[in-house]
Amino acid sequence: MLGTVIGAIIGSKIDRADGEGGVKGALLGALAPALVKRVLPLAILAGGAMLVKNALDARKTPEPVA
Repeated sequence: MLGTVIGAIIGSKIDRADGEGGVKGALLGALAPALVKRVLPLAILAGGAMLVKNALDARKTPEPVA
């Protein structure tokens, strides 16, 4: 809960910098911790899968004959 409040405060201050108020930034800042908790593990998993695929593809590619 503390992360949500801190995110809302930071988002509000960032959004006020453009002169339009801070409601949108506060909402986005409050949602950011929950979004990070769900998206970050998926992003790590996808990145790991890409690394494994690239490593396997590199092993399958024959070296050019000179």
